[in-house]
Amino acid sequence: MPLKHQFPAAALLLLAFVPGVCPAQATSPAAQTGKSTSPGATSHSGSPASSASSGLPASGPSTGPDCAIAPCDDTPQHIAAVNPPPPAPAPWSLPERLKWMAEMLLMVIAAAFAWMTFSALHKIERQTRYSEETAQAAVEAARAALLFAESQARAERPWILVSPSPMPGSGDSFSIMATNRGRNPARIVTLAECIAIAKDETELPADPLFKTEPRAPLAPILLLPGESANIKSFSREEVKSVCESPDEVRRIEEWEEKIYLYGNVVYTDLAGSGKTAYETGWCCWYIHGRQKSGMIMAGPPEYNRHT
Repeated sequence: MPLKHQFPAAALLLLAFVPGVCPAQATSPAAQTGKSTSPGATSHSGSPASSASSGLPASGPSTGPDCAIAPCDDTPQHIAAVNPPPPAPAPWSLPERLKWMAEMLLMVIAAAFAWMTFSALHKIERQTRYSEETAQAAVEAARAALLFAESQARAERPWILVSPSPMPGSGDSFSIMATNRGRNPARIVTLAECIAIAKDETELPADPLFKTEPRAPLAPILLLPGESANIKSFSREEVKSVCESPDEVRRIEEWEEKIYLYGNVVYTDLAGSGKTAYETGWCCWYIHGRQKSGMIMAGPPEYNRHT
């Protein structure tokens, strides 16, 4: 074939081959190191292959994927980004190590102190609870001992009880007897008595009222356990002297009104110190009939109080 016909064919072949080489140069590491991977590369200095092997960019216009039709004026260079390695941590100095050890030691001491404080508070609370329980038990024991002592004292003290009793040989005369039912002898200190006429117990004063002041007995009265003494007597003949009129005597005989005898006895323990005084109240109803009479214990609780 003539030379003038071969040159256009070679130019067309080169134009068809170069678009496939440009992408390889942009992406292949071999193209960056100057190694030619194109089988059609020549050794001419003006060819693209010789420029790639020398590591320098081509001086003439080059083609690429975006320059398939016209030559590109500037070919972009491939730049590889390299991240620098992280810096190595600086070694601890001696003052920093000592500071860290001191902080850790303080934390350990604070934790130990907090634990000891909590343990001490728990022990104090438990001890306080035990102390309260012990104090409560002691109070209960003291109360029980006091009640026992009081019961023993009441059991050993004298007790004077008052009750009516008919006089021997007379069915209409009665004696009011004071009897010592306790375990120690008693000495009667004062006596008080009064007579009242009322329809029933509800008309009596709320508290016993005495027309005369309590008096000491004419002769000292000492009562051993089980002994009795007469502190008041009343007979049928005294009814008229108590009543103010015959009509009142009639009302008493018909039980429209009643005769009440009441009083109190103050006594002390002869075997004890004698400073503690006890009192026994009593109240009796004298039942006055047309033919016979009687006497029984009666009256509100305030009139029969015992201390």
